[in-house]
Amino acid sequence: MSITFEQVTKRYNAGPVVNDVSLRIGPGEFFVLLGPSGSGKSTLLRLAAGLTEVHHGRISLHGRDVTHVRARDRGVGLVFQHYALFRHMTVGQNVEFALRVRGVRRSARARRREELLQLVALEGYGNRMPDQLSGGQQQRVAVARALAHEPQVLLLDEPFGALDAKIRVELRETIREVQRRLGMTTILVTHDQEEAFSLADRIGIMHNGRLLETGRPESLYRHPATRFVATFLGAANLFLGERGPSGLRLGKRFIASGTSLRAVKGDPSGDHEVVTVVRPEDIEVSEHDEQLDSGALGAGQVLSVDFNGASERLRVQLEPEWDVTSAIGREHRAVGGTAPTGEQQIVDITRTSAEQARLALKPGLRVALGIRRFHLLPTPIASFRLLATAPATVAALRSSPLLRQLVESMQAPVLDAQDAPTGSEREGIQAGVGVIAAGSHSIGEIARAAAQGRRWLLCIPPRAALPARILIQCDYEAARSSTLRLVASVMRHLSAEATFVSLQSPAAPRAEATSAFRRLLDARAELQEIHGLDIRTDVHIGDPASWAAQLAVTAQPALVVLGVESTPSDLERILSSDFGALFSDVSTSVVLLSYTESQAQLAGVRLDTMSPLFPAQTPQGAAAAAPAAVPVLPGTPA
Repeated sequence: MSITFEQVTKRYNAGPVVNDVSLRIGPGEFFVLLGPSGSGKSTLLRLAAGLTEVHHGRISLHGRDVTHVRARDRGVGLVFQHYALFRHMTVGQNVEFALRVRGVRRSARARRREELLQLVALEGYGNRMPDQLSGGQQQRVAVARALAHEPQVLLLDEPFGALDAKIRVELRETIREVQRRLGMTTILVTHDQEEAFSLADRIGIMHNGRLLETGRPESLYRHPATRFVATFLGAANLFLGERGPSGLRLGKRFIASGTSLRAVKGDPSGDHEVVTVVRPEDIEVSEHDEQLDSGALGAGQVLSVDFNGASERLRVQLEPEWDVTSAIGREHRAVGGTAPTGEQQIVDITRTSAEQARLALKPGLRVALGIRRFHLLPTPIASFRLLATAPATVAALRSSPLLRQLVESMQAPVLDAQDAPTGSEREGIQAGVGVIAAGSHSIGEIARAAAQGRRWLLCIPPRAALPARILIQCDYEAARSSTLRLVASVMRHLSAEATFVSLQSPAAPRAEATSAFRRLLDARAELQEIHGLDIRTDVHIGDPASWAAQLAVTAQPALVVLGVESTPSDLERILSSDFGALFSDVSTSVVLLSYTESQAQLAGVRLDTMSPLFPAQTPQGAAAAAPAAVPVLPGTPA
């Protein structure tokens, strides 16, 4: 039986703990929800089981909408972490319980009981009481009880958490064998990466209520999309690199040619900053550079050597002259992790026994390091660059709730102008997201930054609170992919609900209204297909200036993402005329700009249709264009 979640949302205290989760789990699939405590994974499981109410979205089991169906009528089996056995009943009575409440005859119950006890390797234990069993045996009883009424879906909520290591492994093997034998669709919730890797057909990573990424275990490990997933699924070295036509440069060295780098949809052309993930086992160690078989990273001193049986863990401190920069901020750097700009880099390395035999190492030795394999994260937010220079402004930006939340969740570095690594701020290089203080002066700063090559800018008002919603506006076809990349990176790290807004003139012809609706659906489809995230959609009747004026004074804090395509000379005029209210001194909305440079000479022209965004209006027509928000499909996903 397949399980489908469509924009499922659950709120507690007005905030989403499960945020627009869309997912399809195929028949017979073993799907693992993995994430830290508080990420929303157990809540999503309870929503699937019918134990808690869905506030938005739909849940379907094999095409049948069960969003509002009682738990006992959904045909699912549920196993909790703490057994939840009836202490006054025998093992056999516990297993039979679901059958007895459904009125199954005694002979049929007894036959099913013996089948299940044999299935979980507990034959002959039917007359024992739960307190006469070990923890692993009690959990096996809980599994048998969940399977008694032959559910088509099995839901497991951290069932191995209270068990010791040996019993945990044995029970994992039992459950996986039972699941394969019965062909039962199964969802397991856990925070243990080893469990996820050993059991899952596919893994879904949850964080801050969102389903960040889904995929096969090896694919997620080798090709994560975020820093969080890269570091949550195992040890990783994360470096800031510079990608351009010549290849990938880490510090002073190129480790890959331009032709060998895979293109990312929506990636800007030209040189730009990237996050490079290098797993510890993918770093080569030799005595000298010329002995390396892979691209050279630099040289350094061995700090420690830890023997771990079949492997050896090294920590090597790179020499500062290699200018290798960490993609992890100072406050998030664990002991042994890579260091931020201005500090010597410490690299984690794992070596096999064969590598140890070829080159024995001890602390204090100087070694050369090479990179066998690496992965570039598709996120456009490699770092945050504070473009302000006044100490008070820099301090205010660093302490803003939104930037603190993004930095905390992304683990991204925040660099001041003087912290920029050598050569990374050359004209034309897109280095991270520029951060400026919003106000009447900020539009001019944005235009100057765009002319210097910046494509992403975050404008934070002095009084901006943490956003409760994310509103995305991008009516330019050519700017959509780049904007959605930026939106995806932000959505993964904020619990705010996100909506893609299309602005539509009240005087627009029917064909234009149809085109606007199509763009909404295309944006949602692209976000789902490329980034694995879902979003809501909305049409606003009115011009951009009136929409911006509303948001500038709204009581509900918002992050407004603007996707704009223009020439550098036209950008300042477009922002001033269409969205100027968002940059005023009284605005409380944060603006995140995704700028795509165009060669078109006509400002205010949408390139996909080459028709004006908003036709000229008479005073009477302007009065008719009073702003009004009109949902595409109220209460349901668009």
